[in-house]
Amino acid sequence: METIQDMLHGKVRLLVTARPEHTVLEATRRMNEEHVGAVLVMEGIRLVGIFTERDVLRRVVGAGLPPDQTRVADVMTPGLVCCSPETCVDDVAELMRSRRIRHVPVVD
Repeated sequence: METIQDMLHGKVRLLVTARPEHTVLEATRRMNEEHVGAVLVMEGIRLVGIFTERDVLRRVVGAGLPPDQTRVADVMTPGLVCCSPETCVDDVAELMRSRRIRHVPVVD
């Protein structure tokens, strides 16, 4: 069976991150610049959450929060679901379907 590592082989992508203290405006500008739908939220080398387009819509716009004053830490999704490079692609697809999530960071 094909693994995540097999699927990603040969694809080079920079890690797009934000810090918890960044504002939503800063994070969304970064997402737009890099043409991505999510950024990983890092405290140093520790992954603490993910901030997605869905978070912007539901937790910022939907709640009427000012993006230039709202911290990413206050509206990110903590408690990430991650996978390893050795995880089977079919298993990740099922995980995403059953959990209704669109982003699964690959951690080694």
